[in-house]
Amino acid sequence: MPVCVSTEVMRESDKWTIENLVPSKELMARAGKVIFEQVSWKAPVGIICGKGNNAGDGFVVASLLKDNGIDCEIVLLYGDSFSDDGKYYYDICVSKGISVVKDADYSKYKTILDCIFGTGFKGEVKEPAKSAIEKINSSGAYVVCADINSGLNGDTGLGDLYVKSDLTVSIGTFKYGHFTGHAKEAMKDKVNCDIGIRIIGETKELG
Repeated sequence: MPVCVSTEVMRESDKWTIENLVPSKELMARAGKVIFEQVSWKAPVGIICGKGNNAGDGFVVASLLKDNGIDCEIVLLYGDSFSDDGKYYYDICVSKGISVVKDADYSKYKTILDCIFGTGFKGEVKEPAKSAIEKINSSGAYVVCADINSGLNGDTGLGDLYVKSDLTVSIGTFKYGHFTGHAKEAMKDKVNCDIGIRIIGETKELG
């Protein structure tokens, strides 16, 4: 059975790794790269981004798509609100001429990458994320989620509204929410990708 951790353990492990082993920008680059490598992308690709490091992973993917000649567009739900590392990779996307919009017709995308919320999300989904998740789920596109499906609690797998994915690419180590609560109905398939995060804390086997 897969090894899983709590979101707190993941957060502390991420912090320890950044302080001792791998700079944060490099970890973000690795996360985006493994997501990119897991998918047979069909253009056009819509990358739906929130404002945290989850969005930063999406910017890395967008940059790689552009480099590989795959048409993509970033949908920026919260305007110019970024993590420091996310801003770094967002600026790279802008410099490459990648389209950035505030809203879009999601039905035009063949592939959608969900980068709205990360594993630390808790509570109720509010606008503009609420409308974005609803549009992702009704788009008819092949849906990929970065780390976990937006709207799901990373520990419980519960959520009133969440992205339903064809593939969820967990980063570092699976979290409890990949196997609990609504996980089974939310994720058709899931894979975990190791990016060099040293796990510091309790692990469990779930499946």
